[in-house]
Amino acid sequence: MPRKMDRMLKQSPRITVAKPSSEKQLALQFLLDAWEEAAYEGVDRDCIATAAIFAALSELISTYGEEPVAVMCQRLPERVRGGEFSLASTRN
Repeated sequence: MPRKMDRMLKQSPRITVAKPSSEKQLALQFLLDAWEEAAYEGVDRDCIATAAIFAALSELISTYGEEPVAVMCQRLPERVRGGEFSLASTRN
């Protein structure tokens, strides 16, 4: 990683992924409930997913900035493959 980028990331707020807290579990449940309601009303699940990703990234960018969020997104493939976003492991 170039020194300038490394220095910038060290100065930027970090985006960390902690163990699910009860607040995060509650937030996830609200989102899943809204997701199911939208699907019940006929909204395509792919459209819901795309809107949810857009909303999440927009919120993270407004909080942390574009570069830290981009760095976080670079780690998504390994996290997805590791099962971090599978609902069975997320709900436990």
